[in-house]
Amino acid sequence: MLDTLLALGSAFRDNVDMSSQNLTIVRPDDWHLHLRDGDAMQAVLLDTARRFGRAIVMPNLRPPVTTVELASAYRARILAALANVADTVQAKRFDPLMTLYLTDNMTPAEIEAAAASDFVHGVKLYPAGATTNSDSGVTDLMRCDAAIARMAELGLPLLVHGEVTNADVDVFDREAVFIDSVLLPLLTRHPDLRVVLEHITTAQGVAFVREGGANVAGTLTAHHLLYNRNAIFTGGIRPHYYCLPVLKREQHREALLEAATSGHRRFFLGTDSAPHARLTKEASCGCAGCYTSHAGIELYAEAFEQAGALDQLEAFASLNGPDWYGLPRNDGTITLLKQSWTVADTMSYVNNDVLVPLRAGEQVKWLLKQN
Repeated sequence: MLDTLLALGSAFRDNVDMSSQNLTIVRPDDWHLHLRDGDAMQAVLLDTARRFGRAIVMPNLRPPVTTVELASAYRARILAALANVADTVQAKRFDPLMTLYLTDNMTPAEIEAAAASDFVHGVKLYPAGATTNSDSGVTDLMRCDAAIARMAELGLPLLVHGEVTNADVDVFDREAVFIDSVLLPLLTRHPDLRVVLEHITTAQGVAFVREGGANVAGTLTAHHLLYNRNAIFTGGIRPHYYCLPVLKREQHREALLEAATSGHRRFFLGTDSAPHARLTKEASCGCAGCYTSHAGIELYAEAFEQAGALDQLEAFASLNGPDWYGLPRNDGTITLLKQSWTVADTMSYVNNDVLVPLRAGEQVKWLLKQN
């Protein structure tokens, strides 16, 4: 391992304690996160706040966060919960970046209010029925085209769950079909619209970002970088590896990993960490989502190390996101230790149930140093 580290570039060596194989990077951000609400939020919030300076918080609550007023109230609840659980100065400084949930009835006036606020940083597009709590999502983009046009004018990003929901489209093809049938026509109508294709899972998604202009970006999850669809079926059905968009073939995982580690400035970290109680995951119709915030940066370090690209982790995790969103980079740092640790089998959650984190009972190869 030491020989590998010595072979990396000098910029990376400046951030590494070669005697202990520590890695120090600018504090990262999570550009796609599910925090839930109430007791569920309080159970998981600290995992993110310890690691990340900021996070784009998804609005798919029940009822969804569809207005600036609702986003402000949700942000206040997050900050109140943080005050109860934060255990370090850095955790206390965690800043939730809010989003609105796009519906068929979204108005240009609401977009204007969002853009004028200092806490709403995007509008989330869920095609109706695409994933958890998406039943209030968009049924036809033309119904909210005036709102999208105003977003393009004001520079407010559209954050996209990129899958069609047509029953006749194979679940493994739904991202590629969405790009061709929805995203490309949308950008033809609104070429200046700022778009983030979130949790990219296919080579086609990677190509969409690479071939797009400066207004197009993409987020990548740790679980899609580390696993292909075989993980869902190893030794039986593994529901805690089931997410949407679903894990894809190995050739797609390789394309995602190459994109993440390439240094391309329009790819950045978005965990899509999504907590669900065990009873709702291990069910006849289990919920989609992987909980990864307990190792929210450590799992990415594993993926980058496997690719021989630890020198690219800081840009992907800490620099590219704020640069694209037009926000300052975080002024603090975190340190990761090259030290294995075992993930708990379960975590406390809500309603007398538990949360099963990704890689439960197994090891993670990097450890966040607690300050």
